[in-house]
Amino acid sequence: MADSSRPIRLAVALDGAGWHPAAWREADARPDELFGAGYWADLVAESERGSLDFVTIEDALTLQSDHPFEPDERVDRVRGRLDAVLVAARVAPRSQGIGLIPTAIVTHTEPFHVSKSIATLDYVSAGRAGVRVQVSARPDAAAHFGRRTTPRLPGDWSTDADAQQQISEYFAEAADYVEVLRRLWDSWEDDAEIRDVATGRFVDRDKLHYIDFEGRWFSVKGPSITPRPPQGQPIVAALGHGGASYRLIAEAADVGFVTPHGAAQAADAVAEIGALSRAVGRSPDTLHLFADLVVFLDRTPQDAQARKRRLDDLLGTEYRSDAEVFVGTPAQLADLLQDWHAGGLSGFRLRPAKLPHDLVTITESLVPDLRRRGVFRTGYDAKTLRGSLGLGHPANRYATA
Repeated sequence: MADSSRPIRLAVALDGAGWHPAAWREADARPDELFGAGYWADLVAESERGSLDFVTIEDALTLQSDHPFEPDERVDRVRGRLDAVLVAARVAPRSQGIGLIPTAIVTHTEPFHVSKSIATLDYVSAGRAGVRVQVSARPDAAAHFGRRTTPRLPGDWSTDADAQQQISEYFAEAADYVEVLRRLWDSWEDDAEIRDVATGRFVDRDKLHYIDFEGRWFSVKGPSITPRPPQGQPIVAALGHGGASYRLIAEAADVGFVTPHGAAQAADAVAEIGALSRAVGRSPDTLHLFADLVVFLDRTPQDAQARKRRLDDLLGTEYRSDAEVFVGTPAQLADLLQDWHAGGLSGFRLRPAKLPHDLVTITESLVPDLRRRGVFRTGYDAKTLRGSLGLGHPANRYATA
């Protein structure tokens, strides 16, 4: 069992009508509201009601597809998304304690723009912003921009040396991208704004800094046009499945999402990323690892299994995921979370199979169960996302004594 002195952290990953592709066809789904602000505000409010650490919001530069690297022509799935950063900015003023981590596709966007967007989100949310950086290996995404060509990955890319090298390049670019984000967030010192009406000085120009980043993919002068965010550094998160993605988490992220299938794999992921992190001189308390699980939750195991079968029948095949798929009761899930947590994970990012059902079950049943076990907090104990995660306000790299 997990050490009760080390609480379990919980987050949810929000996407469309839920992570099961047929979720939108359920009776209590809200498919006609997926592109409205109220729908997302309701989901975030429900997540906050359970005192979850944060929500992540999925995004992409292509329409959703059953194939990870190619488009499809299906019309029986949810297709289309709102911009994740803009959704987060819209719902931020209607929330108070929960962190907001939208996804940004770093392969085809500019770090200067994203740094400004996330800094703005940090202001709008009063210090509860983050960003999940994600790479894109899809040729159809590259075709939207016309600035680069993306070779099509083979079906079994995991055993192809050229494909592995290609993917490593994407993650190396992402690491530089994060470095630019962080430098731009530091390009204004915390007290750079004077706002002295009497002297007419709004800004101390000596406390704005050129970042002068020169790398293989980016050349960014700086400074930012947005003052340093309230958190100093908003949270940077990334999803990893091993290899280059683990290196990105270990070297550049504050929060890493991993996809183990079992407690042993969870402990292995913690050990591997921990070793990579220590190798670059990072303190272990500066990085949180969350395991992802897709969850089908109901009052009895039979009810949960029946609901998944019903959705799979609508789908026409058995639903599968990169993450572990859990089907059962909140109490059974609580047992699993405690078991995996003992291997060193900070917490879990749960992917509700169907919204709002599985999210409500998390907040109304799973969270109270974990609280009774003494492994989940009763409310927010900090005003910022960094504070909630136990990460202090970082020093500005450009500030002088």
